[in-house]
Amino acid sequence: MPKVMKLTSIISIVLTLLFVALFGATSYEIFSVLAITAGTIAYHFSMRLVVGGVYDALFNNKVDYRKKWFRISKFEQKLYNLLKIKEWKGYFPTYDPDAFDKQTHSWEEIAGAMCQSELVHETIIVLSFIPIFASLWFGEALVFVLTSLFSALFDSIFVVIQRYNRPRVLRILNKNSGD
Repeated sequence: MPKVMKLTSIISIVLTLLFVALFGATSYEIFSVLAITAGTIAYHFSMRLVVGGVYDALFNNKVDYRKKWFRISKFEQKLYNLLKIKEWKGYFPTYDPDAFDKQTHSWEEIAGAMCQSELVHETIIVLSFIPIFASLWFGEALVFVLTSLFSALFDSIFVVIQRYNRPRVLRILNKNSGD
């Protein structure tokens, strides 16, 4: 997954620059549309990589899972059961599966990594709406709003998955610490 994200980011940045240059040289509207499209893709992928990198540098998967922010309410748990998360969560990719490997990490380390992952995706959700401001210069506000909304909804899935899984990890952690 990291290779795909980095490659997509690099290719979209290169395409953005290429289409901007072609638009500047020809003034053909199609190159403007392609530059905006590639630029939006570049932003979303690059922003994800930067946010993940910043959190990794700050916390190195050692976020305190005991903080109030990470506690799951009974309502939230009922909602997750209603959404049948258990049935579909396995279909979504994990950026760094090694961070959640119970063979190489303690349950406490895995819980910290889950909390860091949640924070990364929550930050990405907020930053997903920044491209809407580009509509002030380029117009097409609906396109920017829809891509930002889709992006935020996509990342909210990962927040939900982390929040759904964490109580199970904490039960194992508490059971093992009671031995």
